[in-house]
Amino acid sequence: MTPLITLTSDWGLCDHYVGAVKGAIYKQLPEARIVDISHQITPFNVKQASFILRNTYAEFPKGSIHIVGINTEESEYSPHIAILKDGHFFIGADNGIFTLMFDSLPDVIIELNITQDTSHFTFSTRDRFVKAAVHLAKGGDISGLGNLRTSLNALISMKSQINGNTISGRVIYIDNYENVFLNITHKELEETGNNRKFTLNIKGRKHVINQIRTAYSDVPDGEIAVLQSTTGYIEIAINQGNAASLLGLHIDDLVLIEFEA
Repeated sequence: MTPLITLTSDWGLCDHYVGAVKGAIYKQLPEARIVDISHQITPFNVKQASFILRNTYAEFPKGSIHIVGINTEESEYSPHIAILKDGHFFIGADNGIFTLMFDSLPDVIIELNITQDTSHFTFSTRDRFVKAAVHLAKGGDISGLGNLRTSLNALISMKSQINGNTISGRVIYIDNYENVFLNITHKELEETGNNRKFTLNIKGRKHVINQIRTAYSDVPDGEIAVLQSTTGYIEIAINQGNAASLLGLHIDDLVLIEFEA
């Protein structure tokens, strides 16, 4: 069976970009199976895209091919690449997104040297990434797409800081429900907290939290719930409410978790 090809982009849904890319895939591979992950990424926001892909790709079968259409203009600093990681293929620009997605280097990194069929360089996903994806979907070896590389351009993700009874974290993602995800892992919270009560210190306002919850409905409507999310990170939510707006939180904002001494 033909491997799945997924699409993730910042194109939105009202322009021609999504349709053009799908058409180009079907033209070259009529039996293709295409899945949209998201086309609603904020333009050029590789951090947002990396969070979504990091928490999505492993749910697909191994052998899937993931086209990443975010900030794709090629340059000397940001070449086009194909990657093999955890049995999955990724095609995109080496603009830092992959170092945010993965905790270790991929198994294979190839800088694409395949030619494109047009003289335009503003739509790399259609004119170059599709050719690479079709090559892989037909069983072609990733090494046939270009030259081997041993490193990726790095964007350093912010890490939480632990100081005694306090964990300093940052907002790394806000979902459509305005649930807030911090760069604090379950493990960090458990090892530092040891089941103690804690307060969320958000811009000087403190909110007492008695325990980590497993569901939004574990607290009454309108109350804050801190959860171990399926992403592996700590999530702040308000049951039947919009946590980001009500708590005044934005991407990269500081949140302190302060445990009882």
